[in-house]
Amino acid sequence: MALAIGSFAPAAFGQALLPHTLQVDPVQMEKTGISVAEEALQLARFRQYELAIPRAELATQLAPQSYQTWALLGTLYIETKEVEKGISALQKARQLNPKEAAILFSLGSARFQQENYSAAIEELKAGLALKPNVPGALFDLGNAYYKLSQYSEAVANYEKAFAAEKNFWPAINNIGLVKYENGDIEGAIQRWQTAISIDSKAAEPMLALGVAFYTKGEKEKGLATAQAALKLDVRYADVEFLKENLWGNRLLADTQKLLQTPQIQATVAQSQSQ
Repeated sequence: MALAIGSFAPAAFGQALLPHTLQVDPVQMEKTGISVAEEALQLARFRQYELAIPRAELATQLAPQSYQTWALLGTLYIETKEVEKGISALQKARQLNPKEAAILFSLGSARFQQENYSAAIEELKAGLALKPNVPGALFDLGNAYYKLSQYSEAVANYEKAFAAEKNFWPAINNIGLVKYENGDIEGAIQRWQTAISIDSKAAEPMLALGVAFYTKGEKEKGLATAQAALKLDVRYADVEFLKENLWGNRLLADTQKLLQTPQIQATVAQSQSQ
């Protein structure tokens, strides 16, 4: 803009000022947009969303025909719970590239956040048809079926997710959640032990295992296991957090009994103070 202004010579008295048209290079604008989007992505990796989102918005203006910029913006909106805006941006990305599975996976995640589990299943299955055996997408699909109480479909997709990635312990953990809700405590214990064998610092299956032991009557073993879990991550002492992680009514009820014990309350208080 400074160059454009400087290019005007002072007009003589009575002389008409000729208009100056700014020349725009659309190719360069798109390159700049992609560069800005890359900056937004780097910021998002450090969870600096308040800086990432304005850059992603600018990137869509500079490169409006790039599905990547719209997909990034949509994903960032969803990460910050602006789900409606996220879906709108993702749908724009989908119009530009209907064959990109990652867009459909993100739309499935957004529909899940809306608690529209049937729509989430539809989007995720469409993405998996384009790109099968993606562990995260299979896991999300299992979760959507789980929320609809379609447990056999949920378990089938959790198993596929684990088969696709052998260290993907959350899939095994969630099979344990299904089994516990169906009254198969021994089956749940087996799954949670497997999850812990994959990641010894996984607090969620560790706490669930402690609850199962405690409920079975192995009180000391259950308390010790639960205390170890809460020392790793005290967030799991919050029932609302457990609900977000898909813990069912049966497991939540048994967990609340455990959380009310003096030993666990002392562990939670100590962990929170630290």
